[in-house]
Amino acid sequence: MTERFLGEACPAELLDEGEKLSADELKARQLAGLRTTVRAAYENVPHYRAALDGAGFAPDDLKSFDDLSRLPFTTKQDLRDNYPFGMFAVPRSEVVRVHASSGTTGRPTVVGYTRADIDNWANLIARSIRAAGGRAGDVCHVAYGYGLFTGGLGAHYGAERLGCTVVPVSGGMTERQVDLIRDFGARIIMVTPSYFLSIVDEMVARGMDPRETSLRVGIFGAEPWTEQMRTEVESRTGMHAVDIYGLSEVMGPGVAQECVETKDGLHIWEDHFYPEIIDPVTGEVLPDGEVGELVFTTLTKQAFPVLRYRTRDLTRLLPGTARPGMRRMEKITGRTDDMMIVRGVNVFPTQIEEQLLLVEGLTPHYLCILTRPQRLDELTVQVEAAPDLPTSSYASAASALSRRVKDRVGVTAAVEVLPPHALERSLGKAKRIRDDRPR
Repeated sequence: MTERFLGEACPAELLDEGEKLSADELKARQLAGLRTTVRAAYENVPHYRAALDGAGFAPDDLKSFDDLSRLPFTTKQDLRDNYPFGMFAVPRSEVVRVHASSGTTGRPTVVGYTRADIDNWANLIARSIRAAGGRAGDVCHVAYGYGLFTGGLGAHYGAERLGCTVVPVSGGMTERQVDLIRDFGARIIMVTPSYFLSIVDEMVARGMDPRETSLRVGIFGAEPWTEQMRTEVESRTGMHAVDIYGLSEVMGPGVAQECVETKDGLHIWEDHFYPEIIDPVTGEVLPDGEVGELVFTTLTKQAFPVLRYRTRDLTRLLPGTARPGMRRMEKITGRTDDMMIVRGVNVFPTQIEEQLLLVEGLTPHYLCILTRPQRLDELTVQVEAAPDLPTSSYASAASALSRRVKDRVGVTAAVEVLPPHALERSLGKAKRIRDDRPR
């Protein structure tokens, strides 16, 4: 297909009906969706009936957006307590697909979809890919994991809905990933940012120039990543790196998407998901512009509606830009459950990543290790050196990163610079923290 400028705004004629809603039309649709969701949850999900009765709230009490704050929150533990199908709002026979979390820290969280839910999801992923710069006819290489994880199949159905040619590779087999990108001429790749760096490393190891491949758009999600990571990816590959956001409890990928022409945060598809920002400690709703925990209420889901789901992701809401009618969320700065507290200082892995990418000779492959050799917690950052960094420079690079973490993050960290490929590679979400402290 003919070359095009990928940083251009999406032509108005390609926008779907939801993206063209006026502010008044969007608010009316949102309020109607909230009322429908609350009633469906109350009438069909015993957990929500009990929770709303306990709060003294009936579906007819929802008159305005202000009334939403009276509803109780939904947490991941609520989903686990109702494992496997207790949160479904339709008969199980109407559920055409289920997805689930890995359950590594307990029972998995199970979510369900009706045929209409799957259709909506495909449309929203298609909208997201288009906002990222993808178009019908592009070859889309999907390297998110398939199976119970929502990433692979969500991306797959959406890319097909847009009209892309989908290469359903899933994760792993990095050498084969490179072969297929080269042979099939993929223009778009959908993958976690940490695994994409492994793919780029494999290209370099084989003597390929990542800037000379057919790839032009990387749609990266499933884990927090920084502006420094974007700079690293784009400088090494010459492609656009844009963020996609989602979580299985709300739908999967495609809840929000960064637009390629602005790259200034993710526009939330507010015709399907109503966002709030709360104080993670008090639960108080915060005004737009303040940083807090992101909360979502679904507006159109049938099988698995959720009321005020606490995502644990930290961000803030901002006015829309590329899609003026829909608010943006800043890139996720961290998660309340990923936060490390080191001698009284709150530290997120993304803060470490920001600093190490500013030290020449270090790569984005890193691991934060927490230990308690005596009475106090200690943080060690293991980070891989770039292939061209001589071993004689490892100590100075470690010292430089340690100083930056102390000065910018406010915590003392030991730094170990390791040879290239010393750390285990993730085929999906990167593991950034290892807690070796005694229980």
